[in-house]
Amino acid sequence: MVRLAELAGKELVNLIDGARIGKIGDSDLIVDSATGQIESIILPKGNLLGFLNKNQSLIIPWDAIVRIGTDVIIVELENTLTHTNYKEFL
Repeated sequence: MVRLAELAGKELVNLIDGARIGKIGDSDLIVDSATGQIESIILPKGNLLGFLNKNQSLIIPWDAIVRIGTDVIIVELENTLTHTNYKEFL
């Protein structure tokens, strides 16, 4: 089991292309209310190292996380800059 506090401050790196996606800071979680399991991490606006504009947030599915290390979280997302499964919030 992982707590959000344990994730805070860790950098997200994409396994596919080695790109730094951002850091988990004041992130939110999407949690399945029936099971209590984390479904996704939401990186807030302005936390994405310039990959998205200031009006967008990034949802990273929990199953895209490959490994949680001491300082880095490795995720597997195809084509970080143009991934079509990213969901945007206005």
